[in-house]
Amino acid sequence: MTKSIVICGVGGQGILVASDILSLAAMYSGFDAKKSEVHGMSQRGGDVISTVRYGEKVYSPLIGEGMADIILGFEKLEVLRNLSLLKPDGKVIVTDFRLDPLPVACGLDEYPDDVIGWIKKNVSDVHVVDAVKVAVELGNIRVTNVVMLGALSGHIPEIKKEAWEQAIRERVPQKYVDLNLTAFERGCNIS
Repeated sequence: MTKSIVICGVGGQGILVASDILSLAAMYSGFDAKKSEVHGMSQRGGDVISTVRYGEKVYSPLIGEGMADIILGFEKLEVLRNLSLLKPDGKVIVTDFRLDPLPVACGLDEYPDDVIGWIKKNVSDVHVVDAVKVAVELGNIRVTNVVMLGALSGHIPEIKKEAWEQAIRERVPQKYVDLNLTAFERGCNIS
């Protein structure tokens, strides 16, 4: 059976690194894995989405409407935007982090109220993770993405912990490996 995961957020949150780590960890666990990403204006705070599919044999990385088993969201409004990709019985793992999109930052629009409430109204299986708080406690907000991967790992036990650790060691710059391994472990404990 193929598992389909959407990772979404805003440019600069480490979404592409997270999808690389997830793909590698799936491969190290013996699965075929494919990933795809869309990151148009990501360097300017635009939305970023990456899709990862893994299983015995995966022919395409693309995830259409109603196909995602899990949405892993680094920014809550981006999760709301991508809910149509989730299966009816899918799950959402999301931070309660808010990063205003450009129209809101410029005063042309308003950030919706109670985004997490909207998500919970539409999805029965929602896990809110305070990954930013954990990352700040670790001294580097940039490891929020790896905290989120730790939280995700508890929901996909077919990917072994050793595979996650190997993927982190391979994908993260050497001087940040220990910090990221700690971030991953902290995420595992809050999933």
